[in-house]
Amino acid sequence: MADTLTARTLTARTRAARAAANPRRRAQRRKRRLAIAFVLPALLLLGALVVYPVVFSVGRSLFDASGDRFVGAGNYAAIIDDPATLKAIRNSTIWVVVAPLLLTGLGLMLAVLTEKVRWATAFKLVLFLPMAVSFLAAGIVFRLAYEQDPNRGVLNAVVVGVHDSFDDTAAYPTARAREGQGLTGRAGGPYSTGQTVRPGDTVSLGFVGVAPDAIPADAKAAAAAAPGADGIGGVVYLDFAPGGAGTPGRVDPGEKGLPGMTVEAVRDDGRVAATTTASADGSFRFTGLADGAYTVRLPAANFAAPYQGVNWLGPALVTPAIIGAYLWVWTGFAMVLIGAGLAAIPRDALEAARMDGASEGQIFRRITVPLLAPVLTVVFVTLVINVMKVFDLVYIIAPGPVQEEANVLATRMWLVSFGGGNDQGLGSALSVVLLLLVVPAMVFNIRRFRRSGA
Repeated sequence: MADTLTARTLTARTRAARAAANPRRRAQRRKRRLAIAFVLPALLLLGALVVYPVVFSVGRSLFDASGDRFVGAGNYAAIIDDPATLKAIRNSTIWVVVAPLLLTGLGLMLAVLTEKVRWATAFKLVLFLPMAVSFLAAGIVFRLAYEQDPNRGVLNAVVVGVHDSFDDTAAYPTARAREGQGLTGRAGGPYSTGQTVRPGDTVSLGFVGVAPDAIPADAKAAAAAAPGADGIGGVVYLDFAPGGAGTPGRVDPGEKGLPGMTVEAVRDDGRVAATTTASADGSFRFTGLADGAYTVRLPAANFAAPYQGVNWLGPALVTPAIIGAYLWVWTGFAMVLIGAGLAAIPRDALEAARMDGASEGQIFRRITVPLLAPVLTVVFVTLVINVMKVFDLVYIIAPGPVQEEANVLATRMWLVSFGGGNDQGLGSALSVVLLLLVVPAMVFNIRRFRRSGA
């Protein structure tokens, strides 16, 4: 009888517990259904925009350019055999190694320095502003800045200005000797007198082909210098009078001297006996010459093309130049993130180190950098992921003739698929390779975020 009562009591309690649990279960089911209803649109978009393209690209990479013939791993083998694709892989490797390291280092340096600047907020704002500029606009800006013509490219304008401050430029690159007036040579120099001269003689060296705006402002009316008993005198001038008047080979009124021309007196054995520079009126004089025959020569340096600066977008420098543009855009991003981590460092650790006599360099190396290691790692890995996908800057900045020299995997993929190659099988294989390269960095970053959240 007692066992029967105990069983009935347990059964009643179980029913009561189940009755109390049912509303909770129903509430949990409603929450799950509500959560699925909210998440479902995002999942559909994720599937349509990410999962389906990935699956389709993997499948498409197994077929030929037309998409009709199954080639298996043939497209992946073609990647290894294609020199242009291997060059793109090499450039991508350079980007991954160089750009994130430089950006992380610059960001760390600027973040530390801005802590000691009075207007730190304004400074950070200025450095972060390029992030608001699209890669298209940044590419156009730097394409113009890298122009080799100093009149258009600001970088070469600076380079040429500095170069010309330390090295004299050619005086008259377009000048050429007046034909039939006793000067021999070819365009670009050197020019020499056809007949020898002796001390006491005077020579007139007439040139044409110099534009009026290329004549120095201090140039005066041409006049020959007196030679003296032991010297040779003469004049270097523009043998063209205003209005076309005058006689070729003779200094006429209105004709200007060509100041700055380097003139040499050369012995019969080819050695230079004396060198001088034409004055404002084009006159020159050699003195102290021994008796004998000489040739008056104007070296080719007088007619060399002016220094045009650095060919930033040439085959050798195009990739470093584009990386420079990328640094301009992303340095502010790295600085702001590292600056946020720097602000979270406990100040008592820094003060304790200072009290113990540590220098600022020791504090930076042994306290600041180790404490910032998690932030630096996140910034570095994020930049690695971003660098692997870089496309806009490379495509816009690199000129057509050197596009292949600057290509990375993303640009190569686009060119092969849509930019004239019309081989979407090979392009899909490149996209799969790019995905496989990005995934490990993404997984590493996600795990680090999870550990930080824990």
